[in-house]
Amino acid sequence: MCVLGLGLIGGSLLRDLTAAGIPAFGWNRSPETVTAASDEGYDVSGDLPATLARAEREDALVVLGVPVPALPDMLAAVARHAPSCGITDVTSVKGEVLRLVGRYGLSGRFVGGHPMAGTADSGWDATTEGLFRDAVWVVTTDGAAGEDATGYTAGESTGESAGGPAPADVEPWLRVWRRVIDMAVAVGAAVIPARARKHDKAVARVSHLTHVLAEALAVTADQGGALSLSLAASSFRDATRVAGTEPGLVRAMCENNRDALVTALDETIELLNGARRDLADPDHDISGLVEAGHDARLRYEARAGRSGSGQANRPFILLRPGTPGWLDQLHYAESIGAQIGLLEV
Repeated sequence: MCVLGLGLIGGSLLRDLTAAGIPAFGWNRSPETVTAASDEGYDVSGDLPATLARAEREDALVVLGVPVPALPDMLAAVARHAPSCGITDVTSVKGEVLRLVGRYGLSGRFVGGHPMAGTADSGWDATTEGLFRDAVWVVTTDGAAGEDATGYTAGESTGESAGGPAPADVEPWLRVWRRVIDMAVAVGAAVIPARARKHDKAVARVSHLTHVLAEALAVTADQGGALSLSLAASSFRDATRVAGTEPGLVRAMCENNRDALVTALDETIELLNGARRDLADPDHDISGLVEAGHDARLRYEARAGRSGSGQANRPFILLRPGTPGWLDQLHYAESIGAQIGLLEV
């Protein structure tokens, strides 16, 4: 594995891969990060062409661990120095990344990834072993047979079935797809498949919107002055935790998922406006919002294993990639948020 970018996610991945005994090396632009990681015994370089040339020689899976704005330079370098390597990424948007990958002619060996893990901190100093244990790792499926970069299948546009075996020219992509899944499983993550379009709509609601609301809550509290900040306790702390994320990273994730985020934000604003109207009228109450929110939270806790046994309650589906009917299974897994595992063909 070759990890490009050793911030929180990329650096933690390098730690976990190394701890699992998987040959892994990395690159980072910052000399300070290279020195710090090397001093801890990790195989890290600040020479991007040399790192990618090594990846090409060793048939490494290249993991793009840099923010979206840095991807064009990374993709150009990969296309030049590692022309046959499989590629994945760890960014929180998938549609924009898929478009960039296509621009550089790399779609046939790219599989998008998004580990749903992290903290508000960033950089090598924030990295840790075990960050991905029991976390969801989204692995995209846009390169599967009959699919294009928009996330639609041929069956959706023509009415034809997408359940047949994968044609031979999809096999190189399937090999990369299997490697990405194996990597995620090796660091303890639960793999959930999704097309880029579906992924971006989902994370707009559960991740990117959360960042926007956290920023707004933090600003509102701060405008209340010193007393408000002194009285802030655990509910404020938890609700605004991600406002501590480096602003450039927040902008990159939100601004590269504008359409889906605006839709989610509009729905939230409508709920807030309804709450405001009810609070402003002494004859009304906010029981509807409070009860609906409480029920929604319980559904999340049940699925995520935050209650009862502590075990996640996601469905689990075993797939044999490339066999008849596997795409139908894959899309069904996406539709119910199922974790997947792979069987040998």
